[in-house]
Amino acid sequence: AMAGEGGAFRLRCSLMGHGQDVRGLTCGLFPQGGFVSVSRDRTARLWAPDGLNRGFTEMHCMSGHSNFVSCVCIIPPSDLYPRGLIATGGNDHNICIFTVDNSAPLYVLKGHKNTVCSLSSGKFGTLLSGSWDTTAKVWLNDRCMMTLQGHTAAIWAVKILPEQGLMLTGSADKTIKLWKAGRCERTFTGHEDCVRGLAILSEMEFLSCANDASVRRWQISGECLQVYYGHTNYIYSISVFPRCKDFVTTGEDRSLRIWKHGECAQTIRLPAQSVWCCCVLDNGDIVVGASDGIIRVFTESLERTASAEEIQAFENELSQASIDPKTGDLGDINADDLPGREHLKDPGTRDGQTRLIKDNGKVEAYQWSVSEGRWIKIGDVVGSSGATQQTSGKVLFEGKEYDYVFTIDVNESGPSYKLPYNITDDPWLTAYNFLQKNDLNPMFLDQVAKFIMDNTKGQTLLSTSSQFSDPFTGAGRYVPGSSSGSSAIPATDPFTGAGRYVPGSASNAVAPVDGSDPFTGMGAYQSAAAKVENIYFPKKDAVTFDQANPTQILGKLKELNGNASEEHKLTEDDLIILEKLLSATCNTSAETPTAQQLQTLWRAVNWPEDIVFPALDILRLSVRHPTVNENFCSEKEHVQFIILLLKFLNPKGKQANQLLALRALCNCFVSHAGQKLMMEQRDEIMTQAIETKSGNNKNIHIALATLTLNYAVCLHKVNNIEGKAQCLSVISTVMEVVQDLEAIFRLLVALGTLISDDTNAVQLAKSLGVDSQIKKYASVSEPAKVKECCRFVLNLL
Repeated sequence: AMAGEGGAFRLRCSLMGHGQDVRGLTCGLFPQGGFVSVSRDRTARLWAPDGLNRGFTEMHCMSGHSNFVSCVCIIPPSDLYPRGLIATGGNDHNICIFTVDNSAPLYVLKGHKNTVCSLSSGKFGTLLSGSWDTTAKVWLNDRCMMTLQGHTAAIWAVKILPEQGLMLTGSADKTIKLWKAGRCERTFTGHEDCVRGLAILSEMEFLSCANDASVRRWQISGECLQVYYGHTNYIYSISVFPRCKDFVTTGEDRSLRIWKHGECAQTIRLPAQSVWCCCVLDNGDIVVGASDGIIRVFTESLERTASAEEIQAFENELSQASIDPKTGDLGDINADDLPGREHLKDPGTRDGQTRLIKDNGKVEAYQWSVSEGRWIKIGDVVGSSGATQQTSGKVLFEGKEYDYVFTIDVNESGPSYKLPYNITDDPWLTAYNFLQKNDLNPMFLDQVAKFIMDNTKGQTLLSTSSQFSDPFTGAGRYVPGSSSGSSAIPATDPFTGAGRYVPGSASNAVAPVDGSDPFTGMGAYQSAAAKVENIYFPKKDAVTFDQANPTQILGKLKELNGNASEEHKLTEDDLIILEKLLSATCNTSAETPTAQQLQTLWRAVNWPEDIVFPALDILRLSVRHPTVNENFCSEKEHVQFIILLLKFLNPKGKQANQLLALRALCNCFVSHAGQKLMMEQRDEIMTQAIETKSGNNKNIHIALATLTLNYAVCLHKVNNIEGKAQCLSVISTVMEVVQDLEAIFRLLVALGTLISDDTNAVQLAKSLGVDSQIKKYASVSEPAKVKECCRFVLNLL
């Protein structure tokens, strides 16, 4: 048969190899014209075009996951791996990285707390992953650089955009987010259900598909340009044809649809309920993976079209498929009103149009093919047996897939609860978590666990690994009523949930800075120096805020104390005590600050926020003194101390308090105890501090830049790449809003310090597009230090 106008896609080949659903596909770079598939059978397979016939040969099978593999992408070639790498994500929460010629992983990326269901690669070796744990992570080589937090449900789709530093995530919370340098810039709303796939059209436009059976075309600026309808059920994947805006989609309605010029030009039905994934090869052929474990390739090229026998075999298989009317793929079906076989004599009106007929009491479904000018049988419509639980675990609950989602009624009158369950889960632990989550009586534990086991017909894959240990005793099996109620988990840090950063040994201590401010342009910082050598970075010591006028500070404190409420008022003795503390910490007396002085200061810094600023200023100056630093930053006190300072960083609060809190945090870095605390609480402090960029106050901007610089100084010594990534993200974000050149200078020094002697940090800075952000400062005439420092940084990038 000749192809119709514009050419229609027809079967090229069917590839058997996977034992279960094919969940992900991507075009390969090597071998040319090949592709990689991943499956619920826990493997990934590399396929190469077969020169002799129209098929593909499996080059090799890769395994490294302990559970289903759900997504795959190619990492572009580098000097080290000229053929690129293959990344796969799985339900075991891991990402495996393979070379193209080895079946075992080169390395494994761990960090996500749930299924990794989407991957995308960018320039300079960056990899973006999306997970059901609601986060996306940015990886460079074998390290996690940053975590993108903001979605409230599973992230099903991720894409790195061509413009540096821009990334997209699509989620079960129905939104898409655009991230720049690790921070959410924009949220796209419009889809009415879980977003499942993303595809890039250009630097300015992208497509998304969702469980609401629609495809949307968006502008990066936030505008939805077009909505495409055609599918009758969830759309799982979307892929763009090379060098044009046409695209293909696959979904739960058993179909692959080809879209040209904004219209659905062709619908190809498959003999499998879920068509999970698709990719378009460089030659324009389409590869699709489905729940029957078979990969099928479709082509417009007559040379590559399958033989008549193969096409007939495919049509026979399709005609024997049974279609469940409950899925709604064919609309509401009333078997009594259906016409007979003679109805197929009338031609269809558009490609993919479906028609149902009744023949000898059986309902059959047909689809019109424009290119062939005939009705093709796509299956028998069968009554559902009630066993709607497909093998491929497609029940969605809170945006994640499960093998089962049960409805549990605890008592007749109360509400019913949903209990999601996978056959790989421990029924006892699932029951325990279900009762905890819904605040139900633990007495029901046996009943709920038994209910799960009865209803899954014992389909459990019980594992003895530690993750199924008893939630109370840490023991392997849950023994109800066990006497020990203590938890085996050590106390975690109340802020980060863990001490991720383990500070180095005491040799990392930074010597206290002497009185002179290294940033005032004295000595080596004179811009007139004839020889331009890099005196700017890597910076070795923290920068502090030392300028003080004790008389003024105390005067203000006394004045405000006069207006303070009775509960906050300080006595005359208290004021004398604070005066002594100031002189002890501003080097005007040789005395050491006392515990009594610090208790009084603590009372003063807990004043209401409209009068607290002089007390905060005393804190800012005192914390430079080793005794005070040790007191506030030590293991005992630090929690309250950090909570207090973070409270003042609220961008809605008073600017004076924001400024002094930032300066106090900068000054904490002078002693070892302070550095240790600042590094332990880095994530929390930086996240809060960056919010102060919104006010256009140049002093706050300088303090924020200095805090970042002090972090860079510490990170340069310990080489903590996650910390560096967070700092780079902050620098990139703050650079966009800051006008003041002193703040810019400090950010440039921070940037230079972070990337000195660290190729990973250089790659990361490039992938965030920091080099293009700072170029303009290379031509600043005054102060010369900005231009000079900027040029040194650009040399590294």
